Amino acid sequence: MKNKVVLVTGGAKRIGRSIALALAEQGAQVALHYGTSEAEARALGFPVFQANLESVEEIRAMVDRVADHFGRLDGLVNNAARFTRFDPLTIEEKDWDFIHSVNLKATFFCCQAAAKVMLAGDGGHIVNISSLGAILPWQEHAHYCASKAGVVMLTRALAKAWAPKIAVNTVAPGVIPFDKTDDRIERLIARTPARRAGAGEEIAEAVLNFLRGSRFTTGQLIAVDGGLSL
Repeated sequence: MKNKVVLVTGGAKRIGRSIALALAEQGAQVALHYGTSEAEARALGFPVFQANLESVEEIRAMVDRVADHFGRLDGLVNNAARFTRFDPLTIEEKDWDFIHSVNLKATFFCCQAAAKVMLAGDGGHIVNISSLGAILPWQEHAHYCASKAGVVMLTRALAKAWAPKIAVNTVAPGVIPFDKTDDRIERLIARTPARRAGAGEEIAEAVLNFLRGSRFTTGQLIAVDGGLSL
């Protein structure tokens, strides 16, 4: 990854932060996107790029700024996402749009903007962070599960569209609580064959494997979940 330029969306906190730090340890040049977490983003010491991912115009402008700053773009990690919990009978249009506008729509337009830069150069790698909710149905997260299942199929479609110059893959994290827990999280941990929750560094490891791997590996999903999806 030495000197490779990689944009990480939602990189200020949690899994995004773990990915950004792991990339830097491998010698990559990290472009860190943030939405509202400016202090946390700047504290990491990477070049930062703010954008409201609900706006396609801002997404495109952000990717242009990254390309102008570094002179290239080799990788994209679509990590930014939203998560809410509703009984499906109570979901309103605004609740659906709140999730899908970032989890699926923004993921596509970040991919599109980055791919235009990559295809004009030497190609690259895209890794989309999906979710165990794309594999397992969660009854109080129907809108979220739908958005993340969409990310998986989007990954596969774009892998076909942009091969052989761009590899597009997806990582589905299992339970990664970052010291935050509740009854639902504890139940999921109890069902995990590995008998523990995962760590952000373990998600980052899978992401790096895709980013630095052969472009012959494309359109694939890896669940980093301790076996919970089995």
